[in-house]
Amino acid sequence: MVAGFVGSLLGLGGGVIVVPVLTAGLGYSIRHVIGASLVSVIATSSGAAVAYVRDRLTNLRIAMFLEVATASGALVGAYVSSLMPVRGLYLVFGALLLYSAYGMFQRRHLEGAGRVAESRWARRLGLEGSYYDDAGHRVVSYRAGRLAGGFAVMGAAGALSGVLGIGSGVFKVLGMDMVMGLPIKVSTATSNFMIGVTAAAGAGVHFARGNVDPTLAAPVALGVLLGAWAGSKLLPRLRGRAVRYVFVPILVYMAAEMLWKGIVGT
Repeated sequence: MVAGFVGSLLGLGGGVIVVPVLTAGLGYSIRHVIGASLVSVIATSSGAAVAYVRDRLTNLRIAMFLEVATASGALVGAYVSSLMPVRGLYLVFGALLLYSAYGMFQRRHLEGAGRVAESRWARRLGLEGSYYDDAGHRVVSYRAGRLAGGFAVMGAAGALSGVLGIGSGVFKVLGMDMVMGLPIKVSTATSNFMIGVTAAAGAGVHFARGNVDPTLAAPVALGVLLGAWAGSKLLPRLRGRAVRYVFVPILVYMAAEMLWKGIVGT
């Protein structure tokens, strides 16, 4: 439930919590844990999707636009994974996450994502939206900026997922928040939708290989689904700065984990 709650609140999926708990904590094999983790990501996305779409926090048009870059990057990453220096990638992206945590901490008082250059392509593609902010009691309107930069970040996030076999929700949130200038709530809700689409493709492959154990995946999915439902009820009532305060420690934790893997070579 904690994995689903945090995953739906921050747009990360539940894998960041499910994988270490099931492997290091309960001793399950990594092969079955990856299958269960993908199922938990789908459960997190599904559990929160209805509420976020209804509340207009998820921007489906932006999600589909960016998913093209993520899926393309994942395919390229999977293809070249054997040629890439994995330890070096862990170190580079760990340092990048640490820098991003510092940047988001500096922006901790912002309700939105700050000013970014307006993109004429965003206007032509209709990459804009609005939602009613329950916490601020006002309608928040926004438009995506820096499309090229956001598209590149999503491609890199997909490639990272393909090379290292990890979820890329954190990079999706950072790309939408810090590069494209979307409100943090829209960034986490849209990322939550995108990771479900990506995980569904991966889960199909793992299911065909027999890596999805129903006796493990089913209870994990049920708990995550309940947590995701609770998280989807809380997010609309939180201020953007509160989401950032929760996001920063998660970034630091993930940065430390990636740097450690880069150093010890696991």
